[in-house]
Formats: sequence, structure tokens, C-alpha cells
Amino acid sequence: MKPKRVIITGANSGIGKAAALKFAEEGHVVIMACRNIKKSLPVQQEISKKTNNSSVLLKKLDVSTFNSIEQFCDEIKQEFDHIDILINNAAYFNHGSDYKLSDDDIEITFATNVVGPFLLTHLLKNLLSRSDDPRVLNAGSNIIKHFLNPKKEIDFSNLRGENVNDPAHSVYINYRNSKMALLMLTFKMADFFKPEGIKVNSIQINGATMSEESLQKIKPGWRIIARFQNLFFRPPEYTADLYYRLCTSIEYRNHTGIQFNHRAELMRPAVTEGGLLTDIKQALGSDVYPSYADRKDITEIVWNRCREMTREYITLDS
Repeated sequence: MKPKRVIITGANSGIGKAAALKFAEEGHVVIMACRNIKKSLPVQQEISKKTNNSSVLLKKLDVSTFNSIEQFCDEIKQEFDHIDILINNAAYFNHGSDYKLSDDDIEITFATNVVGPFLLTHLLKNLLSRSDDPRVLNAGSNIIKHFLNPKKEIDFSNLRGENVNDPAHSVYINYRNSKMALLMLTFKMADFFKPEGIKVNSIQINGATMSEESLQKIKPGWRIIARFQNLFFRPPEYTADLYYRLCTSIEYRNHTGIQFNHRAELMRPAVTEGGLLTDIKQALGSDVYPSYADRKDITEIVWNRCREMTREYITLDS
């Protein structure tokens, strides 16, 4: 396979690190896009040495901050004439933390998990379009299964600090909402970028073994549960291999606007009126995603909110 140029956000730990290692092992040019350079430098050096790949590069990128995204993209445009793969892997989940705004006054979870990937992908559109097989992969989560409940809705009312002291604030709920919004963006971006030949897909991650560092971000009570879950989660390398397969295999070359499960299988929208047994089967299985993700009206709200928030950086015709 001809070496590809791949950008992986959040590539200094967990699945992102494992993915950077996988692509480096296969001889590709890996651009590790990370917020903390000091923390990430030893990881870059480790991967480069372990794979004997001198094309493992480290670039500063805070996906929650528009200026950082713009600076990163400007640097990439100066160094490369095209990019083949973009993996929007970075995500914010600081369990139990207080309500927090990004530098652009957007709720930090939504800024990192939704608006950041939206802006980053759009700013890299021209470079991606010059690839002979451009692919974008968004890291989703099975947390969206909550939306199998028809009463669940994305709450857009507190994205700009409208109520920073909201007693109902929950990082968990914000994360759940953001991953559903990201899936909706995946479907919308797949259509939007189709004329450029850019394929945009999502993978529903069922969890990965958490590092001790990640566990420390969780409240003590929930940390016990997380440690127990670790006994059943797959290692990050498992999902990293799926990243690689979905982004390089000829098998998926023409797929776009797809939600893949943890076996790299195509998922379909859930049946909403199938009865109790169907509901249980869908909730426990990995064949369907909530039909809420196909709501065009909500998708347009997500899309337009992202457009509004990033209007100083990109101009879209539709």
C-alpha cells in the first residue's frame, strides 16, 4: 500500500495512541494532533522508535479552541499538499466536573466533541479532496443508546453559558448529547463532502480499557464501577485496528455516511415500534443505532449551530 498521510487527534493516549502506533507500524505518515505537547512528546518518540518510522510527527492542536484549530490547519497546509485520512478521535469527558466553557464560550464538551471536528474537517477539506482516497472517521460511542428511549432529546439550551450554575448540569449527559450530535454531523457531512469525493463515517465504540490517568478523572464512587468495567472492555489496540481497517481497506473505499459497530459492520436505524422484545434486543445488540440520529430537523439544528459558532472561520454555501 502506498504510504498515506493520516491525522489523528488525541493521539497521545488510549485508542488514539494505539492508532498512531498501528499506522506507524504499517509505514504511513502519522500526524499526532495533541493538545499537550510536553506530555505527547515522549509518546511520539516511543512510537517512532518502536516502529522505526521517522515520519511520526507531533503537532499542537486543542480541538476545543478555534484559534488552535486554525493554526494547526495553516501549518498542515504549509507542509503538505494533501491529506488522506482524518480521524476525529479526541474527546472531552471529565466526569463530575463543573460546567465549563471553551475559549470560544461554548460548553466544553460540545466544543471538543462536535464543533471542533466540524471546523477541523471543513478547514482540511481542500487537502483531503486532493487525495485519491480521502476518508474521515469520527469516533462515536455506544452511549447514544440512551436515545433508543423516544423521550430523549439533545438539549441545546445551555451551549453558550446561558446557565453556568444549572443544577442539572451533567458531564455524562453532555457527552451523550455530543456523541449523538457528532453522528448526525457524520451523516450530514457525508452528503456535503460527497462532491469532493471525501468519505465521512463514524464508528460506535463500546468502550476501551481505561488507563489509570483516565480513571483518576472519574469521581471515586464511579471509579469503582469503571475499574470493574475495565475487566470487560477491549484494549485500545482492538479499536485502533478497526480505525486502520475502516480508513485503509479497499472493502470500505466507497462507504460514506455510515455508522459502523465494533465489528466494522454497517449499522441500521432502530425500529421504533417493534414491541418490548424488539426494544430489549436492540438495546443489548450492536446492529442498530437510535433512529433519532436520522431526524432531519435536529440534524439541521446541529449543523446550523456549528455554522453559526464557526462563521468567522468558514463560509458554507449550504
